[in-house]
Amino acid sequence: MNSGPVFPRTDARILSDDGDELRFCSTCAFSQACLSEGMDKSALQDLHMLVEHVGPLQPGEHVFREGDPFGAIAAVRAGTVKTYQIDRDGHEQVLGFHLPGEVIGLNAIDGDRYPCNAVALDTVMLCRFSFPKIAMLATSLPNLQRHLFRLMSRDIGNASLYARDNSADERMAAFLIGLSRRLAARGFSPRRFQLTMSRTDIANYLRQAPETVSRVLRRFESEGLLHIKQRDVEILDLARLEAMALMVLRS
Repeated sequence: MNSGPVFPRTDARILSDDGDELRFCSTCAFSQACLSEGMDKSALQDLHMLVEHVGPLQPGEHVFREGDPFGAIAAVRAGTVKTYQIDRDGHEQVLGFHLPGEVIGLNAIDGDRYPCNAVALDTVMLCRFSFPKIAMLATSLPNLQRHLFRLMSRDIGNASLYARDNSADERMAAFLIGLSRRLAARGFSPRRFQLTMSRTDIANYLRQAPETVSRVLRRFESEGLLHIKQRDVEILDLARLEAMALMVLRS
């Protein structure tokens, strides 16, 4: 039986809203569905009223656990969240890493319980949306409904990226370019970022051995593609890395 709560009780953890009636915070996962697509002030206020800020969650703290009742989706506001499952043999299978502006819990929409675990990798803050309420609002706001479908489609596509037969170099390049593009879309640097996940987690996600991940990263550095210092990454040759990632990302 699962003892972990669904979105921990927030009391002192609730943060003040840093948007207003015309603006969400800069990393909001729904900002694209709002002002950029013409939602008016009243519609934006309706969506704002559904937001509950949760956090900070500390590294290792679960947002939800597999089997917990489903009632909400959450947008990552700060930090990184890892989603994973435990197989029959007790081995962890990493499903994804969710960055600021990305949504977790979408894969529970089809059922009434979360099908995986979600855990904070560093200090994490979330925006929690009651799913019944946001689904009801979406029926009257076509832009919001389309955006929810777009997020679900993207989630499904990302889940299958590394199930194909690509080389270790191609997989690692695709992983780094994927992070670069996702961070750039939210206004962060596409060339300098931190790997908040462990090498073991990266290897698990890419379906590789940890020593393979370390070996590929060392080779990328020796070939002048990037520079790594502990968890800090600087991409030195973005064009070459993108070309290497192409076979994975275009599939």
